[in-house]
Amino acid sequence: MTPTARRLSWVLVGAGGAAFVLLAWWLVPWDPVPGGPVEPVRAEDYFSAAHLARAEEYSRWARVLSYSSLAVSLAVACYLGLSRRGRAWARRAPGPWWVQVVVLVAAVELARRLVTLPFGIAFEQRRRDYGLSTRSWAGYAADLVRNEVLGIVVASIALLVVVGLARWLPRAWPAVAGLLVAALVVLGSFVYPVVVEPAFNSFEPLADGPLRQGIEELADAEGVEIGDVLVADASRRTSTLNAYVSGFGASRRVVLYDTLVEDLPVDQALSVVAHELAHAKHDDVAVGTVLGAASAVAGVGLLALCLGWFGRRGWPAVGEAAVAPLALALFAVGGFLASPVQNGISRQVETRADVDALRVTQDPDAFVGLQVRLAEKSLADPTPPALAHWWFGSHPDVLKRLGLLVVSG
Repeated sequence: MTPTARRLSWVLVGAGGAAFVLLAWWLVPWDPVPGGPVEPVRAEDYFSAAHLARAEEYSRWARVLSYSSLAVSLAVACYLGLSRRGRAWARRAPGPWWVQVVVLVAAVELARRLVTLPFGIAFEQRRRDYGLSTRSWAGYAADLVRNEVLGIVVASIALLVVVGLARWLPRAWPAVAGLLVAALVVLGSFVYPVVVEPAFNSFEPLADGPLRQGIEELADAEGVEIGDVLVADASRRTSTLNAYVSGFGASRRVVLYDTLVEDLPVDQALSVVAHELAHAKHDDVAVGTVLGAASAVAGVGLLALCLGWFGRRGWPAVGEAAVAPLALALFAVGGFLASPVQNGISRQVETRADVDALRVTQDPDAFVGLQVRLAEKSLADPTPPALAHWWFGSHPDVLKRLGLLVVSG
C-alpha cells in the first residue's frame, strides 16, 4: 500500500466513524420511553410454567447450535484467510484476477457453509420437532442455495470493487472504494424488496376487510403513506408470526406474514401493523441505511489498513485476487465484533416503535395479547442470557416489551 493510500485509509476511518457517531447521536432514539427506564415484568405473570420450560429447553439448544455454528464458521474463515496454507491455496486460483476473486469468494463461502451444515440441519430438525418449521427438506435445501448464491454475489461485488480499484488506482483506491461501497449499501437497501425478497417469498396485496380498513385508518392517523400492504406466503416455511418494513422511498413496503393475518385477531394484528407503521413514520430503514453507509466508509478504511499491514508481512497485496480470503476473514471477524453496536441501536429503534404502537392504538390489552402470542408461537426465551442478548438481540426481550405498560401506565 502506498503512503497516500494509507493516509486516505486513516481519513476514511476517522470521517466514516465520526459520521456514524454523529448520525447515531442525531437519528437513533436513545431515550425512546417517556417514562423510562423499563423494568422487565415477571414471566410467571404472563406465561404458564409449561410454556416457560418448553421455551427454555428449545432456546437453550438453539443457542448451542447457533453459537457453535458461528464459532466454526469464523474459525474456517480465519484459517483460510490468515494461515500460511490458506495463503498458498489462494495464490493457486485459476484464471484472470476478476475470475480468481469470484472463485475464491465462492470457495470460502461454500467451505464455511459445508462445515456448518450439520449445525444447520440439526437446528432445522429441532425447529421441526417443536412445530416451528413447516418447510420440506427440499425447501430447506432450496433456501440454503438461494442464501448462499446471494452471499457469494454480494461479497464478490464488494471485493471486485476493492481489488479492481487497488489495481487501477493504487494511491486513491481507499477513498473511491469507500464511496462506492457506501453507494452499494444504499442501492442494496433500496432494491432489496423488489429484487431479493421475491426470490424467497410470493406476495399479494392484503384483501379488503376489517384488517385492511384498520391499517388504512392507522396510516392516516400517523400521516404515513404506505402505498400497499402485502402478505407473504411465510406459512410454507414457518408457523411463527411476523411483519416487517423494508425498502425506503418508492421501494418501501409493509409486509405481513400470512400466518399473522390468519392466526391473530384483528386488534392484535393492528398492534403489529402500528409498530411497523412507526418504523415507516420515522424512516427507520432509511436511517439504518445511512448508518450502514457511514460504517461502510469507515469499514473500508479499516479493511485497507489491515490488508496493508498483512501485505507488508507476506500476505497478498490488496491488488491481488489472492487477498480475497484474508478480506473475507477480516470482514467476518469485524461483523461479529460490530454486532453489539448494531443490535443495541436496533433495540432502541424497536422500543420506540412499540411506544408509538401503544400510543396510536390506545389498546394495551391487544399489545399484551400480541406480545404473549408472538413469544409463544416462536418459543422465544423470556429470560435470555444477558450477554447473549446484549450481543445478538435485535429486539428487546418480551418481558421488557411488556414492561412498557407499567411505565406508560
